[in-house]
Amino acid sequence: MHDNSSKSAPPTLHDPLTDMLKGLRLDGVEYGRCTLAAPWAFAFPARQDAIFHFVSERGCWLLNPAGQWIELGAGDAVLLPRGSAHALASEPGATPHQFPRWQCKALSGNIFDYHSGAKGENCLLFSGSMRFNLDSLHPLLRMMPDVMRADELMKCEPTILHLLEAMGCEVEMNRVGACGIIARLADVLAAQIIRAWVEHGSVDATGWIAAVRNPEIGRVLAAIHASPHRDWPLRELAEVMGASRSSFASKFSAIVGETPARYVAQVRMHLARQWISRDAARISEVARRLGYDSEASFSRAFKRIVGTAPSQFRAQNK
Repeated sequence: MHDNSSKSAPPTLHDPLTDMLKGLRLDGVEYGRCTLAAPWAFAFPARQDAIFHFVSERGCWLLNPAGQWIELGAGDAVLLPRGSAHALASEPGATPHQFPRWQCKALSGNIFDYHSGAKGENCLLFSGSMRFNLDSLHPLLRMMPDVMRADELMKCEPTILHLLEAMGCEVEMNRVGACGIIARLADVLAAQIIRAWVEHGSVDATGWIAAVRNPEIGRVLAAIHASPHRDWPLRELAEVMGASRSSFASKFSAIVGETPARYVAQVRMHLARQWISRDAARISEVARRLGYDSEASFSRAFKRIVGTAPSQFRAQNK
């Protein structure tokens, strides 16, 4: 009889998507439930916040930023990570009007409820606007497409129904702390939309999804985002992938669309922008944290990536 108790457990599979989603957080959220009787058509102008829509009952149509009408069915979800302009309507080709946010019933915090038309077989939408803790210049957001669609999300994410029920209950009861609870639930919903899209999206996808799906490049991106303050040498990134420097650099650039050095610099300058604008850190302190020999060398690198000097950036973001 063999004793297997001393055998080590099988290694845990590395999941770069999980590692990368750990860095995504929502700093603010506006959440609403819309009950809409046909005909209806609403336009949502471009904004800095990310926007999500979940179709809970009956279908509708999305006019995407490219001007194409796409049919959405019950259970479909879309996330516009950069808040691109779009429209939703009961029928394709309808002329959308600005969504009447001023007519919505305000509940606690930034939560609203909206009803349009008669009762009956209405389209039920759960929508929200969220502010990622990454600005629009962050390479992770820039690599994402304008629209991330998770078809029939409830089929691949069975817990989504309970999540929406919990969000709906918070709207109905309007209890103390509802806004904070809904913000956290919306955080989970956004992560589920991203995960479902990565797992079940187009096989011909490029950019961010191709990078995340590729196990070798995915490991590298996860490592960079886990330690964004590091000035990663090409040799160390190649070791993470398990390839030669030339092979790694070629594959990374082909899939991600940026050289490894530029991608790392963009991630590091995102940190610098946060420290300068959010934390009011001194430029010399930011340079020291990122390992630059002098404030002047940091300022040159900052201007090369951001387009303005750190002092100008601080003045523009006071």
